[in-house]
Amino acid sequence: MKIVIALMLMVATVVWVTPSSAADVAAGKELFAKKCANCHGAAGEGKESIAKALKVELKPLSSKEVQAKSDADLRKVVLEGSGKMKGVKDVNAKGAEDVVAFVRTLKK
Repeated sequence: MKIVIALMLMVATVVWVTPSSAADVAAGKELFAKKCANCHGAAGEGKESIAKALKVELKPLSSKEVQAKSDADLRKVVLEGSGKMKGVKDVNAKGAEDVVAFVRTLKK
């Protein structure tokens, strides 16, 4: 009986905890559209005009190079920036996780 109760508690914990802490691709897509698409394009292809203006190369977010980065590295870029890119304003850790989840869907 104790084993059954323990298993029920474990399952309940997974059901109640996992969805709230898991990254949300739909929320990430929406946040990406609002905060990232101006430079990175709606599909993460990168905007040539922005790249030229900043004198940088914007790699497509679907590229092997970007997709090879760890989730932690991508979250850090969203939150803190990289190179000439500044951290995305008004995005918290959960939002960054959601954006990374969306970026993962762009993989070829």
